[in-house]
Amino acid sequence: ISLGFIESATENSTVIKDCLNRIIRRGFKYKQGILVIADGSKAIKKAVKEVFGKYALLQRCQWHKRENIVKYLNESQQRYFRLKLQSAYEEPTYEKAKEKLMEIYNELIKINRSAAQSLLEGLEETLTVHKLGLRAVCGKSLTTTNVIESVNSRLRSVIGRITRWQNSKMLHRWMACGLLEIEPGLRRIHNYKKLNLLKEAIQNSLSIKILRAA
Repeated sequence: ISLGFIESATENSTVIKDCLNRIIRRGFKYKQGILVIADGSKAIKKAVKEVFGKYALLQRCQWHKRENIVKYLNESQQRYFRLKLQSAYEEPTYEKAKEKLMEIYNELIKINRSAAQSLLEGLEETLTVHKLGLRAVCGKSLTTTNVIESVNSRLRSVIGRITRWQNSKMLHRWMACGLLEIEPGLRRIHNYKKLNLLKEAIQNSLSIKILRAA
């Protein structure tokens, strides 16, 4: 389900904060803890920190991280390291995934220091779901931004051919209609029935105490 969208010429923290605050004003509850999945955008990270503060954990997209790393490499090296990075991120535990990633770093530092530094940058944020102990449970859906990329792809199939907008109001109407059109066809996230485990893990990680009615 898409909770909202905003029209902007650029992706900056002010615009993203505005979008998040609008969703909160409409009743979005986040103080029981949330997991935010994003690419490496500094603007998104800053907005999430300023709006949600201590109530949010950031999972950085493993797909984006992998592709950012291999861009520094030549074609003959890209396939090899892409497969190694994917294998590392598929490890079920934080310890094993981190161990494999550091082994890859030690390989990269010998052949391409820029690629090695790219791997280290934000590495811990790519392992958030691993640190929660839930890679095997919900890692398939919640370690990459595929959930939003799928929405964008389906949205393009519905309104992608529309190239002439009379005004901003018309653009907003088409966006809203497009999101409503694709919503019934969106897939549930993997293991959605076990999301209670994710909620509990986030609350434990952030030391959030929830008062329950007697």
